[in-house]
Amino acid sequence: MLRNAFEPWHLILIIAVLVLLFGSKKLPDMARGLGRSMRILKSEARALQDDKRPEAPRTAEAPRQDAGTPRQESAARH
Repeated sequence: MLRNAFEPWHLILIIAVLVLLFGSKKLPDMARGLGRSMRILKSEARALQDDKRPEAPRTAEAPRQDAGTPRQESAARH
């Protein structure tokens, strides 16, 4: 039914109608405005995702093992 929804002549017809309705001077401005709004939408979506992520509690550094003492796991394997 909608197998070939947009063929090249469909796109040409749509572009011709847009040029006739809005004029060639306003189309670049409209495209620029659409691009800006898409960037704003993306940044807001990222901000919402960052707000939803739980932050890990920030604690002091984890204690480090001394380089001279072998690990218990590696000692048990030998």
